[in-house]
Amino acid sequence: MPNDETATPATRPRGVYLLPNLFTTGGLFAGFYAIVAGINGRFDDAAIAVFVAGLLDGIDGRVARLTNTQSDFGMQYDSLADLVSFGLAPALVMYTWTLSNLSELGPVWAKVGWSAAFLYAACAALRLARFNTMVGTTDKRFFIGLASPAAAGLMMSFVWAAIEEGISAADARWLALAVTIMAGLMMVSRVRYWSFKAAPVSERVPFLWVPVLVVIFVLLAIDTPRVLFGIAVMYVLSGPIFWLAGRGRPPRVPAPSE
Repeated sequence: MPNDETATPATRPRGVYLLPNLFTTGGLFAGFYAIVAGINGRFDDAAIAVFVAGLLDGIDGRVARLTNTQSDFGMQYDSLADLVSFGLAPALVMYTWTLSNLSELGPVWAKVGWSAAFLYAACAALRLARFNTMVGTTDKRFFIGLASPAAAGLMMSFVWAAIEEGISAADARWLALAVTIMAGLMMVSRVRYWSFKAAPVSERVPFLWVPVLVVIFVLLAIDTPRVLFGIAVMYVLSGPIFWLAGRGRPPRVPAPSE
């Protein structure tokens, strides 16, 4: 009878789960397409592609949980795809659309433009790395720092809304610079954001959710870019607002023991 040293280890099945990784690949494709569209000057198409990537990113994880096909490979692949779709793509689209116009003010401002875009991309990478190391150790109800899809949503909805408003790239460069830097720094901040992962706790939700969702869908149908930008701004500001509100509360005093 073979001993433990000579026993052949059980072979593990090779391969990856197709369905969730298919959605991840679709998100990666949308992020890559956004970069190509931005290079070719189709900035509204680039913004839409990033939102499509965000939609697919929200689907792949849920599909993996519903079909019980989670894997370490899928988690790492999803992070790499997110870096392209929500890190590199928004940074490059924002730079090619407006931040590159800072070069008209001189070589120093030209460096400021591409440095801001790099700052955003680097913060997205740091945010994703920190998220991966904190999986299973934090409260699922909250994100620590602004999630990269939300940051990308702020960036791309700003670009899309400005184009629809007829604002030129040169006129938007200062506000774009502020949005890019703020979105990047909020990703690596310690500010907590509601993740929506723990709600609802059951299949039933309060009836108020139904008319609220109907109103949101109607507004999106009327003016998609501006409504998306408004939602993104409110969500980004929600973290600091709740943080400041929490700091203003008096500390809890433990009840005296008997």
